[in-house]
Amino acid sequence: MRITTWAEYGLICALHLARRTDDGPVTGRDIAARERLPSDYVEQILLRLRRAGIVQSTRGAKGGYGLARPAEAITVREIIAAAELVTFDLHCETHPLDAERCSQACDCSIRPVWVMLQKRIDEVLEGVRLSDLLAAEPQVRERVGLPVLT
Repeated sequence: MRITTWAEYGLICALHLARRTDDGPVTGRDIAARERLPSDYVEQILLRLRRAGIVQSTRGAKGGYGLARPAEAITVREIIAAAELVTFDLHCETHPLDAERCSQACDCSIRPVWVMLQKRIDEVLEGVRLSDLLAAEPQVRERVGLPVLT
C-alpha cells in the first residue's frame, strides 16, 4: 500500500478542522496557508470530504468548512477513502496485467492475499478516530499499540 498525497493531505485537512472546531467555518485557503499545502489541491480534497459527509461547507463572507460530525465519529478509513477514493487498490482488478489471468472467473492464488491485506488495512484504519489524532504523537502511538519512542 502506498499513502498518496491525496490521503495524507485529506488527513491533514480533516485534522486541521478538528483542531479548529470552535473557530467556526475555515476557508480552504486558510487551511492551505497554515498547513503549507497547495490551495487548489486542498479545495479539491475538501470537495471530496464534503461529498463523503465528513465536512460541511458554509457559503458567504464568513463561510468556509467545518466537520460535519464530531471528530470521535469520523474514522481515518473514511477520510482516506473519501480523499483517495479507495484505501487499498487491488491492482489486479484495477490494472490487470492480463485480462484473462486477472478476471474474477480465473483461479488466482495471489488475489486472496491482496484481498486479506485490504481487509486488514481497512480494519486498522477503521479503528483510529480523527479525535485520536488530536493527541501528541506519544499518546497516539500508545493508542494504536505502537511503542512510545523515548
